Amino acid sequence: MTDLVSFRPEIIREVHSSDAPVVAKSIGLAERIYRIGFVRKAFILAVLALGWELYGRWLGNPLLFPTFGQTVEAFVGNIVNGVIPQRMLVSLQTLVIGYGIGIGLAALLTTLAIGSRIGADLLETLTSMFNPLPAIALLPLALIWFGLGTGSIIFVLVHSVLWAIALNTHAGFRSVSNTLRMVGQNYGLRGLKLVRLILIPAAFPAILTGLKVGWAFAWRTLIAAELVFGVSSGSGGLGWFIFENRNQLETANVFAGLFTVILIGLFVENIIFATIERKTIRRWGMQH
Repeated sequence: MTDLVSFRPEIIREVHSSDAPVVAKSIGLAERIYRIGFVRKAFILAVLALGWELYGRWLGNPLLFPTFGQTVEAFVGNIVNGVIPQRMLVSLQTLVIGYGIGIGLAALLTTLAIGSRIGADLLETLTSMFNPLPAIALLPLALIWFGLGTGSIIFVLVHSVLWAIALNTHAGFRSVSNTLRMVGQNYGLRGLKLVRLILIPAAFPAILTGLKVGWAFAWRTLIAAELVFGVSSGSGGLGWFIFENRNQLETANVFAGLFTVILIGLFVENIIFATIERKTIRRWGMQH
């Protein structure tokens, strides 16, 4: 019986360390630094500042294009004397009011749009009518309707913010799959609970994009409105600061005002919106 049973011979092979697959590999210091998003963005900003400085020195005409160093010097000087903080506060107060009203109206229109077909038709009709209109083109009418005050600027700010946020929010809600909706309904979610727990988290990437676009549009409209009607409206914001210094041929101060707008944009994008994204989209697992 034992003669009929064949045994497989034992084969022992030595595995050299060089033949083993690499499961984990340590990265160097340069690679670890490169993976930090803040460092990459800071490097890009440094390169842009260097290009600005070199071009300004090559041009050699501070009246036409001041260097980065001259712009920073003018910026710091206007910070110390309190001009830029005062003008920035005025602009931000007007901007926040218009931005907040725009968000509220966009939320109302979007709620109507997702709640009924006539609401969706209303939103699509209004956006196709008013979204192509430049906000600054409505400022003369706003001055007639609301007078020479911040109300006219707030009106055009609401117009610039409203449609971008409403369109992105509505598109985000429409992109939510029926599977997610049915899952929520199977758990007994109806009405506002379904919107709050299912629809908003699923659509929030589009909502946040709309908020970012609306914020950018609001800044453009505000600065343009203050450049044209800043003194008549009594706003005295950053746009009017830029306009005043342009008339006085203080080009460095003009660039300092633009530099302030850039810094505010970087702060809002990389601090405020990044924090919202980290606490919502990434936390909910909606970011790929």
